[in-house]
Amino acid sequence: MSTLPPVELHVISDSTGETAARLVTALEAQFPDLDFEEVRHPRVESVDDLRLAVNRMRGRRAVAVYTLVQEELRTTMRALCRSAKVHYCDLLGHPIDAVRRVSGQAAAMTPGSRAPLSSTYFKRMEAIEFAVKFDDGVGRGLEVADIVLVGVSRTSKTPLSMYLGYLGHKTANVPIVKGIDPPEELFRIDSAKIVGLTIDASRLAEIRQARVRNLGASPRAYAELVEIYEELEQAGAVHRRLGCPVIEVSEISIEETAQRVIRIVQQRRAEAKAS
Repeated sequence: MSTLPPVELHVISDSTGETAARLVTALEAQFPDLDFEEVRHPRVESVDDLRLAVNRMRGRRAVAVYTLVQEELRTTMRALCRSAKVHYCDLLGHPIDAVRRVSGQAAAMTPGSRAPLSSTYFKRMEAIEFAVKFDDGVGRGLEVADIVLVGVSRTSKTPLSMYLGYLGHKTANVPIVKGIDPPEELFRIDSAKIVGLTIDASRLAEIRQARVRNLGASPRAYAELVEIYEELEQAGAVHRRLGCPVIEVSEISIEETAQRVIRIVQQRRAEAKAS
């Protein structure tokens, strides 16, 4: 077991920090074997506030992720991070500059500004709530879901469902568990919206062993490679019975997987309508 301290993700903002925090959540999902500690620095309004935040990161396994509207604060933050040899990510600076160059207009530069609520916003919120409600086969949302994901444990079904929800797609997911038949409803719904997820057995063993260590439990039943091969074989049999396309998620990000899922479902629905 690694004795290294967790990677600190410092969220620094002149508002609440929710924008950066959402990115940090997605970032953490890409490193399932790492331990993270999220540290928030909201309502940063002065150079002294920035200096205190950077000093807290100095010499540590830390990354500064910041959303600072004022150009002076962004410039100072960049200089402080470089001086302290702290890795940093400026989430607003480059996008603001790019839009300014293309449009010829200056940004409002108002900390905490929010886009007006729209039908797209409410659609996303509804889809995210749907993903939470029907996670891991809970409830009976398969019939009304836009997308249904099917795979064994630790194939990123839950974070993928949440991300697809953020994109506005109501997503349910069904776990394949050794010795337990999936719900019969899964075989009665529109097959065009079903996508299987699979993963390399060795990679899955690594992920599960890391999770077991973090939980302080015995790895024998959950992470045993032979058991994993049997689970993946059962999942493959279910995927074949469903006749659904399958995505291998071992080496691709949540974002890329989501785009593949969307393209597959849209293409299959178009083909179904054309036939």
